[in-house]
Amino acid sequence: MKRIVNIADIELQPRPPGFAATGDAAQRFDARMGRVSIQLGAEKLGYNITAVPPGKRAFPLHNHRVNEEMFFILEGEGEIRVGAERYPIRQGDFVACPPGGPESAHQIINTGSVEMRYLAVSSKLSPEICEYPDSNKYGILGEFGPDAEGKPQMIRIVMRQGDTADYWEGE
Repeated sequence: MKRIVNIADIELQPRPPGFAATGDAAQRFDARMGRVSIQLGAEKLGYNITAVPPGKRAFPLHNHRVNEEMFFILEGEGEIRVGAERYPIRQGDFVACPPGGPESAHQIINTGSVEMRYLAVSSKLSPEICEYPDSNKYGILGEFGPDAEGKPQMIRIVMRQGDTADYWEGE
């Protein structure tokens, strides 16, 4: 396992099937990502380089109930939504996104004319609960470490409030 990777050697990949935006969402969301933490064997922190084309966002507005995220803008400019507010961001900016409720929901948007790249760092506590205030959804995400080929294994459940089954249903 490597302990050092140079940013020039990080290959940015399109999202795998099942994680790429489809339908109308594909008009607003797009990103390529380089997962650094897996290459380095990191256990308690996840980090990646995310590249977002002009006019796009990598992820929906969301908040984490468990994990904290930090972003460092490497190239480009845009804005970050945090709760109901919007703030301009540019190369060299650090952004902290601690866990919390919808008031801490965040989304980075490339409002510039060139690709925006940022380093994303997060704690890797699992399971995680995310909320998506714009679409009234929530997600439960669990990571189980890499499989024999080094690919991440996870469970991802995304639902709307009220769509859940009763605990005793079918027992």
